[in-house]
Amino acid sequence: MSGWLRRRVFVVGRFDRAVSGTVAQLPISAVDTGMRGLTRSADHGLLWFTVAAVLASRKGAPRRAAVRGVASLTGASILANIVLKAVFARRRPAAELLPPYRRLVRRPASSSFPSGHAASAAAFATAVALESPRTGLALAPLAATVAYSRVHTGVHWSSDVLVGASVGAGVALATRRWWPVRESPIHSRPVREAPRLVDGKGLVLLVNPASGDAGYDPADDIAAVLPAARLLRTEPGGDPVEQLERALAERTQDTAAVGVAGGDGTVAAVARVALRHGLPLVVVPTGTLNHFARDVGVRGLAGLAESLEAGEAVAVDVASVRLGDGEPHYLINTASVGAYPELVRRREQWEGRWGKWPAFAAALLVTLRRAEPIRIHFDGRWHEVWFLFVGNGPYHPHGAIPAFRPRMDSGLLDIRWLRADLRLSRTRAMIALLLAALGHSKVYGERIVSELTVELPDAEALATDGEVIGEANRLRFAVAGRIAVYHRHLAGE
Repeated sequence: MSGWLRRRVFVVGRFDRAVSGTVAQLPISAVDTGMRGLTRSADHGLLWFTVAAVLASRKGAPRRAAVRGVASLTGASILANIVLKAVFARRRPAAELLPPYRRLVRRPASSSFPSGHAASAAAFATAVALESPRTGLALAPLAATVAYSRVHTGVHWSSDVLVGASVGAGVALATRRWWPVRESPIHSRPVREAPRLVDGKGLVLLVNPASGDAGYDPADDIAAVLPAARLLRTEPGGDPVEQLERALAERTQDTAAVGVAGGDGTVAAVARVALRHGLPLVVVPTGTLNHFARDVGVRGLAGLAESLEAGEAVAVDVASVRLGDGEPHYLINTASVGAYPELVRRREQWEGRWGKWPAFAAALLVTLRRAEPIRIHFDGRWHEVWFLFVGNGPYHPHGAIPAFRPRMDSGLLDIRWLRADLRLSRTRAMIALLLAALGHSKVYGERIVSELTVELPDAEALATDGEVIGEANRLRFAVAGRIAVYHRHLAGE
């Protein structure tokens, strides 16, 4: 050991002994019992799994925070307890340093460095804060207390805790490379001339009860918040566009906006009507995933009512695709040709029997195993690909799985594809994805364009906004126009 390193180790050891000595001199109190109980509750991450279960019971940011928190806790625990403890063997503080009433009865026998409890606590709290800053702030004192409890009960040195907490926070922050934190569309242009719809007056809103949770009809909740709005329920087997068009023809004078409560497929249909009539769009997120609403920044019915009353909206592009020489089909999120439409077909076939999420998981596994490459012509040459992705607006992050759009009024399309003409292309893509280096892999391609024409030797299925809409051997993508979508401008945006 070099002289410089020896001096640093001596300084750290002196600091650890000073902290432990100070803790040992604290008077007897109920805090001792509380610390022993708290530190035991965090064994094997049980405390944090319980908190995650509570968060997961709520949709939106709390549920995403729970998933990111559990993933970060798992990664931090493996790194701290399995990897680092094996590399840095260190004795735990002697039991005699603390009075008997403060010690844990069952002391760990593993290496003291670093603290796995501190790593898990910091990882979970940091990950939650990435998705839900307010929840993360509320959890921070609990995480800090769990970390300190390891020193208070004499099973760790203070440096073990500090390094463990740093490891945990670092793992949580690193998850952003694989799973970007969703942002609000702060760069989208505000629409200042959007009409104010107090209590929903002037709004014709189409409700699709079949979207989202089975057995839940959001019409009553919407009517309670927007009593002046005219609500229409989708007709089974009917065309939502025709239904909404008939309603608009009946009351052309006082209609100031159109709205939709449903999944992205229904939203795309109503966005077409809004574009055709030059009306602003109101979106109530009641679907399963609600990608469009999350990108726009619509977080719930209460906040949406405030934006309607204030007349706050942002500009949003609506894209279109022509299948052959047919009429344009409108899309608000994404389109894809190749393996993804097969996944959608299998999911739709199985979801009636198993439910949406089990059907999606099964369809994904089967599709990945059975997928066949397709030949496709764009950008002036032929390509052999597993799929072609087209996004309505540039998605973030670049060089990775597209997650969200920080801007929705760019007038551009995001084109991404996975090459199939290279040896072991799927394996190479998977490795690159795990290493967060997909953008640097030769199997991955990406471009930003204003329009795109795609030709195929044989007709292939096309999926838009999660639904297969047909087959064609020629596809023409473009941005069809721009509409105003109501959105609550929160502080800090």
